[in-house]
Amino acid sequence: MKAANLLKAELKRKGVTYAQLVEKLANIGISEKEVNVRNKLSRGKFSAAFMLQCLNAIGSYQLHLD
Repeated sequence: MKAANLLKAELKRKGVTYAQLVEKLANIGISEKEVNVRNKLSRGKFSAAFMLQCLNAIGSYQLHLD
C-alpha cells in the first residue's frame, strides 16, 4: 500500500478534511497551505516526516495496514 493511500485512509477514517488537516498541522507548528497538502497527497510525493506530522496532528497513533 502506498503511503499516500494509507494517509488518505486515515484522514477518511477520522473524518478529517484537507482544510481541517491544515488547521491541525498549524496547531502543532507546521505551516502548510491546503492546495499544497492536496497536491502532496494526490501525487504521493512527501517525506516520511510529513506523514508522521499529519498522523500526529490528527491523533492517529496506530495504523491499520489491511
